[in-house]
Amino acid sequence: MDLLSNKLIFNLLVCLFFLGVNCNSVEKKIYVNLNYTIPCVRLLNATHQIGCQSSLSGDVGVLHVLESEENLDWVLSSGQTPPYMVILESALFTRSIMMKLKEGSSRVAGVVVVAPSTNPPEGFSPHHACPNENSGVYSDSYDPALAHCNATLWNPLGSGLSYEEFDFPIFSLKEDNDTQVIRQCYQEHNRGGNGSNPQYPLCAMQLFSHMSAVTDTATCMRRNDINFSLSPEMVCDPLGDYNVWAATRPLNTTTKGHKMFESVVIAAARLDSRSFFFDVAPGAESAATGFIALLAAAHALRNVTQAAQPNRTILYTFFQGETFDYIGSSRMVYEMMNNQSVVDLDNIHSVLEVGQVGLRPDSKLWLHSDPVSRRNDSVNQEVVKLVENLRLAAGTTGVLVDEPSTSQPLPPSSFQRFLRARPIPGVVIENHDSRFSNRYYESMFDNAEYLNVTYPPNLTPEEQFEQPLEIAKALTEVATTVARALYVQAGGSESQLDSINADPQIVSQMLYGFLVRSNNSWFQQVVPSELASHLGEPTNFYVGVTQQSSEPTLLVQYLLANLTGSVVNVTQEDCQKTCRVTKMLYMWVQGAANGTVRESFCVRSTVHLSKALSPAFDLREYTSQDYSTWTESRWKSIKGRIFLVASPDLEKLTLGVGVGVLLASLFLTYIISSKADILFSSGREPATATY
Repeated sequence: MDLLSNKLIFNLLVCLFFLGVNCNSVEKKIYVNLNYTIPCVRLLNATHQIGCQSSLSGDVGVLHVLESEENLDWVLSSGQTPPYMVILESALFTRSIMMKLKEGSSRVAGVVVVAPSTNPPEGFSPHHACPNENSGVYSDSYDPALAHCNATLWNPLGSGLSYEEFDFPIFSLKEDNDTQVIRQCYQEHNRGGNGSNPQYPLCAMQLFSHMSAVTDTATCMRRNDINFSLSPEMVCDPLGDYNVWAATRPLNTTTKGHKMFESVVIAAARLDSRSFFFDVAPGAESAATGFIALLAAAHALRNVTQAAQPNRTILYTFFQGETFDYIGSSRMVYEMMNNQSVVDLDNIHSVLEVGQVGLRPDSKLWLHSDPVSRRNDSVNQEVVKLVENLRLAAGTTGVLVDEPSTSQPLPPSSFQRFLRARPIPGVVIENHDSRFSNRYYESMFDNAEYLNVTYPPNLTPEEQFEQPLEIAKALTEVATTVARALYVQAGGSESQLDSINADPQIVSQMLYGFLVRSNNSWFQQVVPSELASHLGEPTNFYVGVTQQSSEPTLLVQYLLANLTGSVVNVTQEDCQKTCRVTKMLYMWVQGAANGTVRESFCVRSTVHLSKALSPAFDLREYTSQDYSTWTESRWKSIKGRIFLVASPDLEKLTLGVGVGVLLASLFLTYIISSKADILFSSGREPATATY
């Protein structure tokens, strides 16, 4: 190549580079990207799919701020510029409005819900009115009169919205700068005066949330198994995580199945929650109050069970995935039935489950039991003893307790999965009688505000962490009641009860850590460095998929080890080696900060993790009616952006001019190319020329 050709190539590359930079700059001028967009995603089970999704290239619609339900007519029929991207205040995010938008989906491109800064006073629950109705113990074969919530409707505010399928994207946005920009764009461009149609350009929004999985779990799992390349693309993943458990005395984990002469009292709580939107599951009342009370009870029992070990072993269990047809508890029962667990069902003496126990003034604890299994005399006798132990413990703490009607079924609870296997004595502790007192069950409003976990505005995060809370005092009394009842139920002496007391400071700190800010000094101390870097804002209690442990699982694992275990003076290397050769669990954690250095240490405990994956996926029974079959679709991109859209006439004109310029350019290029030897020839002097 000659020098002229090299220069042309160089100049062409420079032009292409600046053209690319300019295109990027133009894109930034056209679009305003939205921050903190939280989508509704697609979930699937044995029979159908639920949730939301966009098209592969994202869905685009003209912005319309819905001011009332009567204003829906503009979106569904009278508006002249469909499809619309509907902006909803949370008060309008109701089943009635959403189902109307679903029915008119040809004119709806998507929905954006603006999350408020305060909870709606009337309550809101997008969950079923009868949670887990097909996966509990009550069925047409167990007791038809109690099946399908015929006797008691536990969640009367439940709209079932979380279990609907929408063929357009639905996002949630915080009330912040993004929502202000959206409202301003709408007011300036889309709000016509005196009922007239707005004039172009119009403000529009594009939402991306395309889901890979479709139809049901059997379909998506079959597609996962199709391998056409070296790196096959998965379309969905089973929901699941790990259960956390610990015992008051070490259990042999290498030998599975029945343990001779071992009698176990199971103390259970659930770890998960959900809401309509993927990444917002605060679960303050539905999950956190129960497992925080049980953690505090386990801590209260640490010293007394070491000094005066009761006859029976107390097995603390924290189940994951209970929202989705009891994933964690059904897995543990399955393993107990198939000699894959450290104990089996024959080893279980009784079960005490701690449910929603956030107490408010003048409220009481309700001791729920199963009326069907209590028809068995031996089971009934043990349930009576357990209730007596709870009343005894409550009498020493001042907590009011009562029993519901003897004909009332159990509320939704992990204990139901044990009863599906066999009659076992047990009680479920709740703060409600015949219906949930939680007005925000499985919603984004079941948060710290609902439990009144609030702080004066002038306090620093660390001062808030140390601040005593009124709700913590009530929850501490519940934890003390549970701890004392468990000790007596396990065969401990009543003379020891006065020494069993939950710590209100620890309860306050756990409420702050799980519901307000997990990145605090105590949580930092009791976790390893690789987890500490992920601590931040309020914990999301959505179970997630089986690829990795969630933050709640890991936090509860390390907190339980810290609250029930002991510190051993060994090096990090010895701590990790010892963990592999004993039936105790050894954990190396960060420790307290001393300047820029942390004083790390090793914790020894009986805390273990066990799989919380539905047996349906091990058995490859993706249409199972006995086990959970929930999966979560995978996706490529989740984002949203707003921009101005021109009128169709202007777009056609722009396209026509562009095509004309293109054709003219091609014609000009052809003419220049055909005459190139004339236009670009360079005269050369003869080689024999002389001067």
